[in-house]
Amino acid sequence: MIAFIDDHREAHGVEPICEVLPIAPSTYRAHAATRRDSRDGLGEGARDAVLREKSGASSTTISRFIGVRKVWRQLLREGESVARCTVERLMRPWVCKASCAASRLERR
Repeated sequence: MIAFIDDHREAHGVEPICEVLPIAPSTYRAHAATRRDSRDGLGEGARDAVLREKSGASSTTISRFIGVRKVWRQLLREGESVARCTVERLMRPWVCKASCAASRLERR
């Protein structure tokens, strides 16, 4: 169905075609955006890998003990445009492990 809309949207437009077919225009646009992102090569997964490398979030040493805010500010200083919540999402597995390890040390 998506391929049919792609073939005929120049002549008729997306909305008139979607009125006839059982697909919403927003669904078509969501699929088109997904294809566009995968062709760019920097979909969410690829961008996450680049950000993990730059932030050091995957390293096993010091990044476990640096907070999200410090890593986010460092990325901004390096010219990387990234949201703080994205850095938080990428660091979540390591931050949890670090805080759990720190709490075990405090109890002793």
